[in-house]
Amino acid sequence: MSTRTRLATALAAALVLVTGCGSGSADDAGTSGKTRSFAADNGTVTIPADPKRIVATGYAVPVLIEADAELVGISTWTRGLEMMSAEDRAKYDGVKKIADDAAASTNYEAIAAVKPDLIIIGVPRPVLGDIDMKRLESIAPVAVIGPTVPSAWRDLSRRQADAAGRLQYYTDTKAAYEKKAAEITAKYADALKGLKFGHVGTYGDVAGGTFMREFGDSWGTNIAEDVGVTYYGQVKKKGGGSKDVSETPSLEELPESLGEADAVTYSLEPDGSTAEAVQRVLDSKLWKNLPAVKDGKTFGLRYTAAATYESALMALDDVDKALAPLLEEGK
Repeated sequence: MSTRTRLATALAAALVLVTGCGSGSADDAGTSGKTRSFAADNGTVTIPADPKRIVATGYAVPVLIEADAELVGISTWTRGLEMMSAEDRAKYDGVKKIADDAAASTNYEAIAAVKPDLIIIGVPRPVLGDIDMKRLESIAPVAVIGPTVPSAWRDLSRRQADAAGRLQYYTDTKAAYEKKAAEITAKYADALKGLKFGHVGTYGDVAGGTFMREFGDSWGTNIAEDVGVTYYGQVKKKGGGSKDVSETPSLEELPESLGEADAVTYSLEPDGSTAEAVQRVLDSKLWKNLPAVKDGKTFGLRYTAAATYESALMALDDVDKALAPLLEEGK
């Protein structure tokens, strides 16, 4: 029996329990007509206990595709396409697109046309201003479940899966991730002991002469942290969301920003190539003069945009592979 088949069997059993716990009724609340109260970012919302026609946007898209949720409409999710399995990519391609990656592109007519019984909005709160919430709420119940700091994808995916009636998916994939993370943590415990890491991310502005320094809980760091990597420092000024854990100083500040690092990781594209914003840093004389670089302790990491447990498993494998030279040093 395949993993996906076992998950489907478990999910079916879980859904029987969920629908039995609901109360009330709604015209489009799934075949059972049961509803339940759900704590979303936009308040407590009455949603179907067993939703059958879900529209998802933003960070909810990859989570609910992996969870085999009953999707009838999604926004595009171009940043994560290369991390999707062939099965999930086929499902993504087959679901009607009701928006592109930008919340402002939401097509309300297209959403109404697919007759959803639940709309799950997975965009950051600052972006909600680009969405006509009242118009969406006139179509179906709306649960806003959006990201805060990048590392929050763990709880975010739990809440999104829960709203869609696929909580068992979250439990199973979380367990698989944590098992692998524990194995890698034990493997590198001695090699990582006492090392302070820094990280260079992909969102620097080449034209503006800046680079992206990421700290703990950011995109490029949060999965490596799960295996014992320690990222030192913090942003000079918090700006909310991802800006609480990353900043974009000028390239000239590279020695000040990363001069204390014993080792430095940097983000790679999923195919292993280097984005222009990162390559600019790697090509600079300031980079080459960093102590960590001179010591040969720099490591490129793929899949740093992982926002689901399945994609994070890929990222764990890559962290394991990237850090392997540290094990050789200890021999």
